[in-house]
Amino acid sequence: MAGIPAGVVAAGGLVGGYGVARWTKKRQLGGVALAAAGVVAARGWKQKAGTGTAAVLSGLYVAAFAGSHPLAKKLGAWPSVLTVAGGVAAASWAAADRRSGRAAA
Repeated sequence: MAGIPAGVVAAGGLVGGYGVARWTKKRQLGGVALAAAGVVAARGWKQKAGTGTAAVLSGLYVAAFAGSHPLAKKLGAWPSVLTVAGGVAAASWAAADRRSGRAAA
């Protein structure tokens, strides 16, 4: 997965986790997808931008997941998930992905 930006993985985890939970009606399976993508994204963030940035972006990932729930009451479920996924992807690009392969200091 070296060629896939971590932000794409994270956004995919938010969207995929929700989709899996919704379509299987098993929230735990959605949680597994969400967590797995989060781990992969965090590894990418750490590799590209260092431990501190990875910690901040991982916190944002968790906050986006949590924040999508109350946001869904205002926007609807899918719009909420897509909004937070886009936000995480944008933050990831700004903080880590645009470095595209430069080693973390």
